[in-house]
Amino acid sequence: MTATVAAEPATVRKFRPSFFFWMTLAMTFFVFGGFGIHSAIPALRGHFPPAPPVVHLHAVVMVTWMILLVVQSGLVGAGNVKLHRSLGTWGIAHATVVVLTGLSIQLIASRAGMDAGRPSGTDGLYLGLLAALGFSILFTLAIRNTRRPEIHKRMILFAMLPVLPPGVNRFWYEVLGLDDPIPTFWLYLTLWSMAAAILVQERRSTGRISGYSWFGAGWIFVEGALHETVVGSAGFNTVAAAILGLVHYR
Repeated sequence: MTATVAAEPATVRKFRPSFFFWMTLAMTFFVFGGFGIHSAIPALRGHFPPAPPVVHLHAVVMVTWMILLVVQSGLVGAGNVKLHRSLGTWGIAHATVVVLTGLSIQLIASRAGMDAGRPSGTDGLYLGLLAALGFSILFTLAIRNTRRPEIHKRMILFAMLPVLPPGVNRFWYEVLGLDDPIPTFWLYLTLWSMAAAILVQERRSTGRISGYSWFGAGWIFVEGALHETVVGSAGFNTVAAAILGLVHYR
């Protein structure tokens, strides 16, 4: 009996695309689609203006980060959890660079705008600051729950929502031919729809919604609800000017 069992070939698990795999693909679609139409294609045609080195660095970091997300989700779908966990160590370092380069670009751009006479407390700065803060908090919660997969994988998705606006904004701006480069209606419709989808899927698959998921969804819903109130306010302009006063880039 023992010899017979030992001789049987090991079962190979086929790839099963999960909800999380499709969500990472959707997020990648907006990042690649938005920046592809707005930046990559014009650059290939020689129509994109020169940009500071940090912009190109962030582009490489963000592209490889989105690829890593899809690969990581795909590995779980294929049953290769061991490799998934090994790449997770790299993912922590990669995520740190995503935050640093993304925040650097936003601060540099906002400081240049302020020097040109534009208000300090812009939509872009609001989104940039909350992207760095929101991603850092939610991603940390995901890492702290690596031994609780149901929480870990959802917090990874929620952590991505605050950093998607640059791609989402460019996508809708280009596709719909809008006048406003930061179309907040379409932006939050997209982000809130993703957050709601995560909550609904959790409810259906587990019968409940965890406190972590409520926090993750709450972050992006509150960010959107307060956006118009905060941006343009005297308080935010004062805080933004103080922050940008520390930014110097040559």
